[in-house]
Amino acid sequence: MRYDVRVMQNFELPEPTRTDAIASIKRYFDENLEPIGDLPAGLLLNFFLEEIGPAIYNRAVHDAQARLTQRVADLDGELFTDEFQYWPRHAAKKKPRR
Repeated sequence: MRYDVRVMQNFELPEPTRTDAIASIKRYFDENLEPIGDLPAGLLLNFFLEEIGPAIYNRAVHDAQARLTQRVADLDGELFTDEFQYWPRHAAKKKPRR
């Protein structure tokens, strides 16, 4: 299945999320590699968003589509109601005539 990547071309994180992501990248480098500053961490984040972001986005769209398809397929089971139930319901409530 192929999705239109034009939707993802200008993908930007909200500023608080971007700040947290940069801090996380810096921490990862501090603990696992060599420390880096804000600029290299921001550039790495930009690269990840541009290079890997579309794959993650496409997977999320695919997962959402599969979930929606499953829910729509089960509408009959979720929302089905018996038809022509007036008489059976009222027969159960009705007292026998004398």
